[in-house]
Parts: sequence; structure tokens; C-alpha cells
Amino acid sequence: MLAGAGLGSRREMEQWIAAGRVSVNGAPAGVGTRVSAGDRLQVDGRPVRLKRDAAARVLLYHKPTGEIVSRDDPEGRPEVFDKLPRLRGAKWIAVGRLDFNTSGLLIFTTSGELANRLMHPRHRIEREYAVRVLGQLNEEQMQTLRTGVQLDDGTAHLDSIEDAGGQGSNHWYNVVLSEGRNREVRRLFEAVNLKVSRLMRVRFGPIDLPSHLKRGQMRELEEAEISRLLAALEFQPQAAAPEAVAARPARPAPSKPRRQRRRS
Repeated sequence: MLAGAGLGSRREMEQWIAAGRVSVNGAPAGVGTRVSAGDRLQVDGRPVRLKRDAAARVLLYHKPTGEIVSRDDPEGRPEVFDKLPRLRGAKWIAVGRLDFNTSGLLIFTTSGELANRLMHPRHRIEREYAVRVLGQLNEEQMQTLRTGVQLDDGTAHLDSIEDAGGQGSNHWYNVVLSEGRNREVRRLFEAVNLKVSRLMRVRFGPIDLPSHLKRGQMRELEEAEISRLLAALEFQPQAAAPEAVAARPARPAPSKPRRQRRRS
């Protein structure tokens, strides 16, 4: 219910609940606590009125390098959320992340359920990247990347890898994987002694990075496009309970003051 109200992803809401930030009728809530008509739902002591049948919004953004997928970067680097359209009664949830030096397709949605459907490991949603490396893979290295490499957080592998050509010391590959671990593509190539010099996400699940969408530009999907996306994912969002009323999400708990951004 909290994720459907646009307060964040399911995983984030579970963290809020575990941290004791959520209460129902004055008592601490647990994951799975039921909410019915007349119940008082609060986050950080502020009332939350849940949406009913709220339509998900989906935004595609061509992230350039030099931006961070964060709302509160202690280093004061440019943040992707600063560029997104302002919302009332909801917030944009990033579907996965791209690191500071990675560009390409970022998806944002107001639906925590949809974000969870796209990100949860059990659904194994494909991510496709264009990778430029310093050097060239031999057949043995390519096979190693397909079968699996031991990283510090477990074994990882590429679902597919194709040679995309290149000249000189720079060579391009198209790779597909079904996980979203931190810097996974870069670490896989480092494991076979090749350094990634450029990394760009070109597809996330059924959504391709539009060829006309230039770096730093964004486009919101239309209702028909969202319907096709949900159908491709075989996903039907759960409607809020009939008793639920119009939404106004709670504000997050106060955070530490942000550092002043450096000016160049």
C-alpha cells in the first residue's frame, strides 16, 4: 500500500517499517500489517492518505556521465533527480541505478509496485549495455564471462556477449545480464584483465533507449505505452483498497543538512 502510494519502492518501504517509522493506529506496523477503513496510517508521525486506482507514470531519461542517481550526495555532485519534473502527492522512483561514469537509459516511475517488478532479482529482467574496452577479448575470455566469474559478492556471468567491432585499442561489445549488482559489468571485464573505458545502458527489459533521446533529455511514456509495458511484463498493479482515500504521501524523516555544492 505504501509503495502503491508512490512513497518509494517495496524494499524501501520494508526498510521504513523495520526502522519503526510506520505506525497504524498509533502502534508500530509490521510488514504485512493490514490497513482498513478508519485506520490511522502514519510515517514519521505524519498522516498518509493512500491513493486509490492511481495510474503509474513512467519517465525515460538518457543519463549522461557525471551525474549521480541519488537525492542526497554528500560530495555535492549533480543529481539526476534535480532534473526531473516536480510531482505533487507522489515521487519519482529510480528503477535501478547507473554509476557516476555510466550513461544511458534510466527509468523512473511513480509506482513502487512497478519498480519492484522491474528490479527484483527473481524476475531476472534483462539489462543490455554497450561496452567499450581498452583491448579485445579472446574466445577464452568471452567464454569465461558467459560461464561465470567469481566476484567479491558471489559468482556472476553475462547472459550474452557479442562483438560490436572497433578500431585500434578501443573495442565495443554488446552484453546482456539479468542482475543489477553494483558496477557488475565493469567488475566482470576487470576479472578477465580488461578495463572498461565507456559503458552505456541501451535497454532495460522491454524498453529500449530511444534513438532520438539525446543525453540529458527525458520523455514520459503515454498511457498506451505504459499499458504495453505492463502487458510485456505480464504485470497487473494491485489497486488500493476501496476504503482508501486521496493520497498525500508523508515527508521523509529529517536528514542531515546537505553540504553546499562546490561551484566551478
